[in-house]
Parts: sequence; C-alpha cells; structure tokens
Amino acid sequence: MTTGIGSSAASRQAASCPAAGNPTGSTMWLRNPMAVHLGRDVDSKQASGGIVVDTESGTIIELVSAGGEPTGGRQAVAEVVDASQHVITPGLINTHHHFYQTLTRAWAPVADLPLFGWLTNLYPVWARLTPKALELATTVAMAELLESGCTTAADHHYLFPTGMDDAIDIQVEVTRQLGMRAMLTRGSMSLGEKDGGLPPQQTVQDPDVILADSRRLVEAYHERGVGAQVQIGFAPCSPFSVTTELMRDSAILAEELDVRLHTHLAETLDEEEFCRERFGLRTVDYLESVGWLSDRSWLAHGVHFDTDEITRLGEAGASVAHCPTSNMRLASGIARAVELEDAGVNVGLGVDGSASNDASNLIREVRQALYVQRLRYGSEDVTSTRVLDWATRGSAAALGRADIGRIEAGKQADLAMFRLDGLAFSGSHDPIPALVLCGAEKADRVMVAGQWRVLDGNAIGRDGVQLDKEALIAAHQEEARKLVAG
Repeated sequence: MTTGIGSSAASRQAASCPAAGNPTGSTMWLRNPMAVHLGRDVDSKQASGGIVVDTESGTIIELVSAGGEPTGGRQAVAEVVDASQHVITPGLINTHHHFYQTLTRAWAPVADLPLFGWLTNLYPVWARLTPKALELATTVAMAELLESGCTTAADHHYLFPTGMDDAIDIQVEVTRQLGMRAMLTRGSMSLGEKDGGLPPQQTVQDPDVILADSRRLVEAYHERGVGAQVQIGFAPCSPFSVTTELMRDSAILAEELDVRLHTHLAETLDEEEFCRERFGLRTVDYLESVGWLSDRSWLAHGVHFDTDEITRLGEAGASVAHCPTSNMRLASGIARAVELEDAGVNVGLGVDGSASNDASNLIREVRQALYVQRLRYGSEDVTSTRVLDWATRGSAAALGRADIGRIEAGKQADLAMFRLDGLAFSGSHDPIPALVLCGAEKADRVMVAGQWRVLDGNAIGRDGVQLDKEALIAAHQEEARKLVAG
C-alpha cells in the first residue's frame, strides 16, 4: 500500500495531563469545553463540564455538568484533556461520496456542464481507473474528511473496469489503516449505451457477476452491531445505468443478507424525464416497483420529489442524503430537506463525489446546507443546530446506525473538536452558531472509538503516525494526471 501512513513524520501528542492518583482503566476526561452540540432538542449544559471517554471500549461513559467532576472525582480518570478552547460535536457522518472522483477534481472539460453531459465526458476517463489510483484516491478523500471532523463515511463505488475486481477490498484496507468508520457500498452499472443507458459498455458488468461479488463482500467484511467499523451496502448506481432486474435482485439479496440499499434518485430533471420515458413512472413510483421503497434504503440527492412522494418516503421510513454543494455545482436544484424531515424521512448530509463538489469537507457542507435551505425555507426553520443534526444524528439514522451520531453515555466515542480562533472567528460570541456561520474549515482533533485520528489538524493512522501528506499528494497528483491523459 502507498497511502502515506507509516511515514517518517512523527505524530503529535495530545496536549493532556495525567490525573492525580493512580486511576484504573483507560478513562479520558475532555474537560470544560467551550461548547458541546448535543442536538437541537437537548440542553447542552448537561455536558458543559465535559465528556468522559473509555478509550479501551471506545465509548462515552459520562457527561459532566457545569462545574462538576466525573463520578469518583478527578482522581478516577487516567487522563485529562483541556477542552476549554474547543467546540465539541459528535463525529460528523458523510452519507454519500465517490472517493475515486478525487482524481478528477476541477477538470476543465466538465467544469461547466450539467449532470448528464458531465457524466458522459467523465465515464471514459474513469474507465481507466487502476488499483493504485483508487487506493490513493480513497486515502485522500478519507483523510480530508477526517480533518474536517468526519468520523464515518459512506462511499458509493460503482466502477469496476478490467483489473478493478478488488476495488472494495482496497477501500476496506484504507479504512482500517486510517482507523475511520465506513459504509462501503458495492455499486454497479449494468445498463450500457447499446441498451439505452448512459454509461459506455466498457464500464458495465453482468448482473450475475455483480450479485456474486456483492454476496462475497458482505460475507468477507460486513460487521454487525454496536461499534462496527466496516459495513457493506448494495448500490446500483441510478435508474439510467442499471436494469430494473438488477434493482429488484439487489433488493432481494439485501433483504436476505440484512444490509442497506443505496442509489441516486431524483437528482435532476433529466433523470425524471428518463424514468418517465423508459419506465412510464416517476422516480418514487419506479423505486416502489423494484422493491426499494422501505426503511432499508437511503437515497442520494432527492432534489425533485413532489409533496406526495415526500409523504410516501416518510411513511416507508426511507432516508435521503442531502448534498447541497453538489446540487449547486451541477445546478440540479434545492432538495426539500425540511419537508422531508418533517414527513419522517431521515435527512443526512453528503459531500458527493469530488468531481461535482471538488472538496471532501463535511463541516463546510454543514454551512452550505444551512444557506441553501434558508433560500427555500427561511432562517427560522433552518438553524445551525438543525443542520448539525443532519450531519450527525440524521446521517447516522440514514446509515442504519444507532450507536454513533450523538454524544450520550453508552454511544461510541466518535467526537470532533473545533477551535474558534483566527481572524475568521474574531468578534464571534456564541460558539455553536459561530462554528457554522463563521465557516469552520478543519477540526483540531478528531476521535474515533476513543482513539485520536486527528491531532493538531493532521490525520494520523492507526499506528499513531501522522499521515505523510506531502508524499500522498505527490503520488495522488501523478495518478490524477495519468488518468486524465489516457
């Protein structure tokens, strides 16, 4: 592997001090934070004194109220971290991405195109993807996400050209090296140009191959239950790139193996028109016809659902990954996120592929969601705490997780810590609104399962060694140039 993890750059140690006495266990007290986001309907004062983490089990064991101390006093914890300069949120959760697309950021031929034109120009480029390029692209995307405060990421990988049979296996290895959590979806395309689809033939696969590999990946890697690090989902790409038979068979297999389903849906008006012409159905009718209208499914974008469809999605318990930057970048429209949530749909946030966003930064996506949704619903209904909830508890629900996305005793110790210093925050008064409105770009520290994965703004691997970003960028840039050059 050439991820840059395990480089000569030494990791920076956490600024902490040992507690007095000789405590037992592996407890850490993140003491007296500037502010903690517990949720828009939760009194944050119950954690004003900090958060106590068991670094061995990777769980939150106690919230400390203002002026208080952990149960048993300070001497009962092994390590105390001064969090007085930090705003702490649950680890942010990214519900939609295409890691491989970090190789085609800001490529001039597609910089100003809508979705279908953008795709048809990029498919032949992406068809040249190699294992080395994917490994580097995945590492860059996940490291960038980590440094933005993201602790769990869902990736939608649907490209399996010749030589790329082990694409998801590669992503599993990078996930483990970085110590992040991931929902890696086995995407697919089976409807090529000659059969009326959008992708070129060299990018599509036989359905039997797709389903067999989907089963293999679940059996090899899917972790279940509390604290799972790697999970597998099934993700036929979109109505214009897979057959109805593959959609149905994927739903049946997902039910059998008890995994989640993901696809693009209602992203653009072109897609809506494609569904009407090919299937004689709107997108949600099509979803129901192939057995996907259920609480097992989470859908990328969901920009063009009508009011009746929003109600039906809520009644089914489906989820939507809202991708505001991508929707603006491709001029796709504004998702009806508030109405979706009010109807019972789990709304999460996604950065989407870097070729339609050009960044893998989830705290930036929170701010984008706030502003684009205010254009539709006004400022009172779209608050800083609401969009932070979309990036945490809403995203967790979209991925079927109840153990992450919240700061509560018993939940996983996945935490992001942001500093509000520098010119951008000078003069700000209230920490939670400042985090979003003043435009935080990077987390100072990030913890996954009780272990530091970002220190002083720099990603570190599971071996505790700081990521060699210079070497990673150089290798990634070289692969990006080769991919585009052909």
